Amino acid sequence: MSQEKVDRYKKEKANRKKIMKKEKVQYIIRRCVVAVLAVALVGWIGYSAFRVYEDSRPVETAEVDYNAITDYETSLNTEE
Repeated sequence: MSQEKVDRYKKEKANRKKIMKKEKVQYIIRRCVVAVLAVALVGWIGYSAFRVYEDSRPVETAEVDYNAITDYETSLNTEE
């Protein structure tokens, strides 16, 4: 081995713990970012599917018959 390779190996060996710790932290951060993105993607897909399901359901409508109130008001107005 050339002296340059020997020196490089010694530097790597001296900093090996620091390098390993840095790589481990980067690995954990990468895993967390991927997990957050996966949860966001699953949530978005679920929400989209729910909206599609809700939009496909028929809308319930209610009809109000105001004839009784109109008749009552008319009877009040005619008595005066």
